[in-house]
Amino acid sequence: MTINRGFVYAVATADTKGRELFYVSDCLRKAGVDVVTVDLSTQSVSTPSTADFPPQLVADFHPDGREAVFCGDRGRAINAMAQAFKIFLSQRQDLLGVIGLGGSGGTALVTPAMQALPIGVPKVMVSTMASGDVSGYVGASDISMVYSVTDVSGLNRISRRVLGNAAHQIAGAVLFPVEKDSNDKPALGLTMFGVTTPCIQTVSAMLEEHYDCLVFHATGSGGKAMEKLTDSGMLSGLLDLTTTEVCDHLFGGVLACDETRFDAVANSRVPCVISCGALDMVNFGHPSGVPEKYAGRLFYHHNAQVTLMRTTPEENATMARWIADKLNRCEGDIVFLIPEGGFSALDAPGQAFWSPEARAAFISTLEANVKQTSRRVIRRLPFNINDPQFALAAVREFRQLIEKES
Repeated sequence: MTINRGFVYAVATADTKGRELFYVSDCLRKAGVDVVTVDLSTQSVSTPSTADFPPQLVADFHPDGREAVFCGDRGRAINAMAQAFKIFLSQRQDLLGVIGLGGSGGTALVTPAMQALPIGVPKVMVSTMASGDVSGYVGASDISMVYSVTDVSGLNRISRRVLGNAAHQIAGAVLFPVEKDSNDKPALGLTMFGVTTPCIQTVSAMLEEHYDCLVFHATGSGGKAMEKLTDSGMLSGLLDLTTTEVCDHLFGGVLACDETRFDAVANSRVPCVISCGALDMVNFGHPSGVPEKYAGRLFYHHNAQVTLMRTTPEENATMARWIADKLNRCEGDIVFLIPEGGFSALDAPGQAFWSPEARAAFISTLEANVKQTSRRVIRRLPFNINDPQFALAAVREFRQLIEKES
């Protein structure tokens, strides 16, 4: 059965990956999927491209025209073509999915445009880079990275299998789409870490009857994914109770957010309850990977590959100033809840990270720097973040924000 409601866009630099590109497009057609090919070559070639969309056409989408792409400098050309392709792809009205092929340059060309597509649109990237750290290529999107095993340089017994499997992977996603959820409950974003799990589970249980609760693991990419959905208008509210990614961003941990954390709250003005879940810790991997400058600090070895470092009073003050600056840019309804009884399961009486001094430094600095208004409020609660009373208070505050909006 061939579908006629759109196309899978197969994308590569056809001057060096042409055989692979057309092999993948043939596999898709044989699977019953309509496909168009896109050539992102950035080098001038003597023979015209045989792709459905030649590189000159894509390059014309660059704000400065095709001359910005065909500039003779490979690095600049790749960046410019990536920008042009992102605009080109965003304007396709018949797009069912995207499959890209490439090495390091091709992956850098294709994935920014994939990241900009809505969550749920099938995206497959066959890449020589897929066996390492792919966070820069995937971002906060749902891109499926497939390791090419051999280089994407010609067809052989290995590449045919890998490319064919990738083609069939996206064909399956297109031919058998997940039915749209008939659940008309508004969606909420919640952030969770292992040491704040009881809090988020209680909050979710209290809200799930009326809301679709989407829980994001606060691992850097989790916060980015939540904010991507917030910016796209897919979330009606946030209970961003686990903000530990800020620790790693400021102090070199491995689960860091970036400078844009909380910007989606400011941009969307979505009702939001925020807290300081797991701000008592910076996350590292194996102990051997902890920076030497932190020798002598208080550590908790969660497992063989996760090492947690207790944040100091000075670091808590730094985090509070950073967060306060972000909150002061928000004009929507925000309540920041401070669990005076501890920021995580480890920050509790008798636990490894219990430190009234560190919490006091955060609290006093935050209160001194946040410009509180009727819509930007800080509230202290005499509970640990995982106490049921804290979850009850978070839900109560959120419901009041929603009632205020309506």
